[in-house]
Amino acid sequence: MTQVLTFLGLESSCDDTAAAIVRVGPDGAQILASVVAGQTELHAPFGGVVPEIAARAHAEKLDHCVEEALAKSGLRLADLDGIAVTAGPGLIGGVMSGVMCAKGLAIGSGLPLVGVNHLAGHALTPRLTDGIAFPYLMLLVSGGHCQFLIAHGPEKFTRLGGTIDDAPGEAFDKTAKLLGLPQPGGPAVEVEARTGNPKVFAFPRPLLDRPGCDMSFSGLKTALLRARDAVVAEHGGLPRQIRADMCAGFQAAVADVLAEKSRRALMLYMEHSPVQPTLAVAGGVAANQAIRAKLETVSQEFGAAFLAPPLALCTDNAAMIAFAGIERFRQGAVDDMSLSARPRWPLDQSAPALLGSGKKGAKA
Repeated sequence: MTQVLTFLGLESSCDDTAAAIVRVGPDGAQILASVVAGQTELHAPFGGVVPEIAARAHAEKLDHCVEEALAKSGLRLADLDGIAVTAGPGLIGGVMSGVMCAKGLAIGSGLPLVGVNHLAGHALTPRLTDGIAFPYLMLLVSGGHCQFLIAHGPEKFTRLGGTIDDAPGEAFDKTAKLLGLPQPGGPAVEVEARTGNPKVFAFPRPLLDRPGCDMSFSGLKTALLRARDAVVAEHGGLPRQIRADMCAGFQAAVADVLAEKSRRALMLYMEHSPVQPTLAVAGGVAANQAIRAKLETVSQEFGAAFLAPPLALCTDNAAMIAFAGIERFRQGAVDDMSLSARPRWPLDQSAPALLGSGKKGAKA
């Protein structure tokens, strides 16, 4: 019988402070409590996430989130089997806040400590929600990352391709800022796109003329900037309908790129002859309904199941960290007080760096 394990998870890699309690047993995983404290209002005046503000907010909110998660679950620290924490990659101040909080809790409670790769948390979410078997194809698409991974195990991933510049979520945020929409940009652009015509502006689909699964979204963002400037010069401003058309065109371009690259990734993945072929998608951009629909259509072409987590588990959360911690713990992984925060931490460390590297290692 599979041992029942209950873990507290902490997440603080960007601008969401989160704590969650997850239990995994023979019948699968159960989220007993999940608390997320956002920072949207703190960063709104600056048009984006300010690392120093984020780190201070994490330090102030982490213990409160833990207390609330324990209260919602009806458990005490003594009832847990371990503590999992995001140890990277992410904004280093925020990651440090989470790691130090987790260390303090581990010392005080005597519970084992497990450091988790934030990207692994997203990549393993389909196992948390649906218990799917390895191997599966994962499209991790968020504000800071975009890559295709074959998940072979809790700590074994093969990267098939990824973005060589801006991640889609970052491009959505920058597009929202260019068009005078609120942050976070992804939801704002998606709402605006609903009343727009995606065919009005002929935005590019970068890298579709090249083989492989790598992606680029920087040129698409630049094309939108130039189109906006031309409209402003002609109309003396940005009419509401034209802004909606721009959002629709931009969203359609991103969806088309992700769909075609997913098609190529599925071809490579199917060479592994998976028993139950599955394309899973996770990360903040996975919440976009237009993109989800495109990816589901591509999956059907290959006879593969399509899996997207509930919207609350697409964005950063601690439930995925607790679950990933349990997966690592079951493989014998335990960290000590030397666990350090890492700004960079590629999942497939054997793959060449997509975005370059330096003294701190490969960026992605």
